[in-house]
Amino acid sequence: MAQSRSKAGSATAGAAGKSRAKTASGSTRSKKSSAPPKDLLEYYRQMLMIRRFEERAGQLYGMGLIGGFCHLYIGQEAVVVGLQAAITEADSVITGYRDHGHMLACGMDPKGVMAELTGRSGGYSKGKGGSMHMFSREKNFYGGHGIVGAWVPLGTGLAFAEKYNGTKNVVLTYFGDGTANQGQVYESYNMAELWSLPVVFVIENNNYAMGTSVARSSAQTELFRRGESFTIPGEQVDGMDVLAVKEAGDRAVKHCRAGNGPMLLEMVTYRYRGHSMSDPAKYRSREEVKKIREERDPIDHARNLILKAKFADEDALKEIDREVREIVANAASFAQESPEPDAAELYTDILIGS
Repeated sequence: MAQSRSKAGSATAGAAGKSRAKTASGSTRSKKSSAPPKDLLEYYRQMLMIRRFEERAGQLYGMGLIGGFCHLYIGQEAVVVGLQAAITEADSVITGYRDHGHMLACGMDPKGVMAELTGRSGGYSKGKGGSMHMFSREKNFYGGHGIVGAWVPLGTGLAFAEKYNGTKNVVLTYFGDGTANQGQVYESYNMAELWSLPVVFVIENNNYAMGTSVARSSAQTELFRRGESFTIPGEQVDGMDVLAVKEAGDRAVKHCRAGNGPMLLEMVTYRYRGHSMSDPAKYRSREEVKKIREERDPIDHARNLILKAKFADEDALKEIDREVREIVANAASFAQESPEPDAAELYTDILIGS
């Protein structure tokens, strides 16, 4: 059975879990830093990289240099950084369309990611995939998928391949609270448990899916319980605390790598922007977003831990920010200067059946 957790919290604070300590909002926090200095500093740097990258992507979208849909990851950075730290380079990752943060956390080049956003030949999909369709076989990142929930069976299939080939590798399959209601997700749960597949199902619960709160769209708001009928263990985690995420990721990966079948992690997180760049997010108040930013921001939380533990001082953190901004600026320049794909690329990378 799933591990027991406390009842869901308010729409503002999100569903609340139970851990070693609680904040007033009901979300879990680690009591103190349990990571070595270099690890916590690296988590901070990676989260800051995603934040600055997404901020620049939003600017380029506003300038008309990025077209189509663009779903930013601002606010959710601790989830992917913490979980990526729990796996190895041999493990695989698959996700939906809010995917830029996952790519960067997997080690994909910011230049290639930004160039793909602008539809240039220097992008990971040669400028033909855009925001929602990027892949890197080298980094074991399998997308980036635009159809809601369609990648969850694919992630389960990746885990089947790992078990079939006799490896000890694990697959992280990410999806959101809206996708959690899709039928194919439950089919994937059933198959994964039936065949004891090494897959961690990660629900990034940012409260609002495409614009409807979990409280209005889900009869069971404790999403970590969704695997109970399949006997899949689940855990609810404060997705705004990178150390809590890392610790939960370690437990889940260990469970799967030992041959115990799948595990479900509900990451209680929050996105600061709308569902996509075209979403004005009028279904929530500015005061709510401001409150989360001020009280639960994942980067500020890591920064405070670093300063309190004296892992680094203010000047060192400012230098990290300067370095990150320079990398992102170079990525943006590369994306704008890279040529557009040749028209002949329309006929490449196409699978034709006889």
